[in-house]
Amino acid sequence: MISPAIEQLMREHEETMMIPAENVANVMKEHPLEHALLLLSQAGYSTIPVLDREDHFVGLLSLNDIVKKMLGIDGIDTSNLDELTVADVMKTDVSVMRPDAELEDVLHLLVDSSFLPVLDHEGVFCGIVTRREILKSVNYTFHSLGRKNPEAKVIIHANS
Repeated sequence: MISPAIEQLMREHEETMMIPAENVANVMKEHPLEHALLLLSQAGYSTIPVLDREDHFVGLLSLNDIVKKMLGIDGIDTSNLDELTVADVMKTDVSVMRPDAELEDVLHLLVDSSFLPVLDHEGVFCGIVTRREILKSVNYTFHSLGRKNPEAKVIIHANS
């Protein structure tokens, strides 16, 4: 359980924790893999959300997923990229969150993911919460604790 004081400090930056959908690169599940490869390489991301035509989140596509499809016995084969779609290689078993998710749950999920897609209750893609934004909030919280209570000490124990 997260201390209420810590959670309150973390939530002071809640509005900046989520990158809105309109600012997140994404692909449609019907797009050819060739298009997705170009988008990923141009945007500089390794993984992006996949949406349907109604903006529902349906999965994640990574550069690694595409490269695996290009690898053949004799080397790299890009000839099938225009025949395959994003839906053919995307991952659908991924962690997601709701806008009203508990902070502790979000922190647990971000241990294994660099970002979490945020979906409304109809599955419409709202944006992403990144590990980077959460860590910026953690940094702010630790520094704020020291300013608000100079006697407070934050001790971090490493599990061995």
